[in-house]
Amino acid sequence: MKPVPQATSLRRAPVQRRSAERLTRILDACADLLDEVGYDALSTRAVAQRAGVPIGSVYRFFGNKRQMADALAQRNLERFTEGVTDRLKESGEEGGWRTAMDVVLDEYLAMKRTAPGFSLVDFGNQIPVGARHAEPNHRVADRLTELLSGYLSREPDDDLRRTFLIAVETADTLVHLAFRMAPEGDERIIQEARELLRAYLARVLD
Repeated sequence: MKPVPQATSLRRAPVQRRSAERLTRILDACADLLDEVGYDALSTRAVAQRAGVPIGSVYRFFGNKRQMADALAQRNLERFTEGVTDRLKESGEEGGWRTAMDVVLDEYLAMKRTAPGFSLVDFGNQIPVGARHAEPNHRVADRLTELLSGYLSREPDDDLRRTFLIAVETADTLVHLAFRMAPEGDERIIQEARELLRAYLARVLD
């Protein structure tokens, strides 16, 4: 079992393994219920019942459902980063930024299609939680700058971060459009997104 990240919304970070496992069950239950009932109908009591834990265990970690959704979004970001890292290791170093771009987009699409609750929360952008400086696409751009700068042999400076932020904002908009058009994502729109990203990144990174 992968550890749960210490999200900023946690009242108390888990110390013992049993506590970490309980937090994982809470977030898993939250994700499942988001798919079933949506955010408005989500309740901490329902999450506790689904997770099989006392309601006090939920409140030990979270003051309300918004904090819980923010922690789920943070966990999604950690899992996204791990997925991108694993895919990059499998692909090797051939292809440069083009391979990296495909890896990032493919991992995002995989999570959109398979991760419970992701369609509502993803990295936090559809449920506005947290401070403005921690806006989800900024979080993703920061993480990609940190993760890919070495892979691309580039300095993780403001220019590279700006490049990734523009790419992330563009991909986010087009992928959401693709999934509004088709349950699994309209492939024609996704392909257009790839071509648009390649054209932009070629101008900046080549």
